[in-house]
Amino acid sequence: MHFMKAAVLEHPRRPLRIAEVPIPAPGPTQILVAVSACGVCRTDLHIVDGELAPAKPRLIPGHEVVGRVVACGTEAHDLALGARVGVPWLGFTCGACPACRRGQENLCLQARFTGYTLDGGYAEYALAEQRYCFELPARFTDVEAAPLLCAGLIGFRSYRMVGDAGALGIYGFGAAAHILTQLAHHEGRRVYAFTRAGDAATQAFARDVGAVWAGDVEATPPEPLDAAILFAPVGAHVPQALHAVRPGGTVVCGGIHMSDIPSFPYALLWGERVVRSVANLTRDDGLAFFAAIERVPLRLETHTFPLARANEALEALRRGAFHGAAVLVPGDAPV
Repeated sequence: MHFMKAAVLEHPRRPLRIAEVPIPAPGPTQILVAVSACGVCRTDLHIVDGELAPAKPRLIPGHEVVGRVVACGTEAHDLALGARVGVPWLGFTCGACPACRRGQENLCLQARFTGYTLDGGYAEYALAEQRYCFELPARFTDVEAAPLLCAGLIGFRSYRMVGDAGALGIYGFGAAAHILTQLAHHEGRRVYAFTRAGDAATQAFARDVGAVWAGDVEATPPEPLDAAILFAPVGAHVPQALHAVRPGGTVVCGGIHMSDIPSFPYALLWGERVVRSVANLTRDDGLAFFAAIERVPLRLETHTFPLARANEALEALRRGAFHGAAVLVPGDAPV
């Protein structure tokens, strides 16, 4: 039996343990990926901090996985050995439930999720169902490609829900926002970035990647917003965003977890404003996203940490200690 290093969540609200665990063998439709980079996502924090219900004992987190195929199951013929692939959050769907039949595989009742109900990429190797992996644009390094697999994909699914909004507000300016702002700017939209009060450094970063305005979360933007996307998991931002959008505007909650939304007067919702959530992603989202960014000169702001320092990376994300995305790299992985 061969072993690998992995960062293992044994109990919520406790640090991950760096351990030697067996390298898994692929099932018939799976591939084994030698991990070269794995992004550190806000959802990982929700899992580690116990804000999402525990779904798997001795879990290996991580769902922004980049690596190369080193073994294939007996029925996994679509990806060649050595191919570079990305493994996202959506790891399996049944294909037969009402949601799947409606084309809403992101709402599949039997869905499984990388780094949550399935072991993920905080390790030297990871398993994945071949049908849910993506080939990645060659122009991005492994480290740069990692945040595209959730910050990019979930951000893009949220973005698809705002229609042709010209004035777009983004609440919470982390990994997803810094990717989405560049895409929206490239498409001629006006992005208004809302950050924690007094966070001048993040506001400057937002303007640097294409926002036309950046200010405190409670500020009134220079024009009414056509739509707003909330990446910060703060329920109080929902009524703030409703106040900022025009009648007929949409507020999209882009996270998997959010603190309770406080009560607010019906007048904020009236005028055919809409509040909606985003759940997971579909494979079509991934294909559309990679097509959309093909000609966008994206600048991916990344900060690498060795796999053994996974807890440090999570704590840095929790504190907002960096702009862009944190990425874990196994010690001998190419980037």
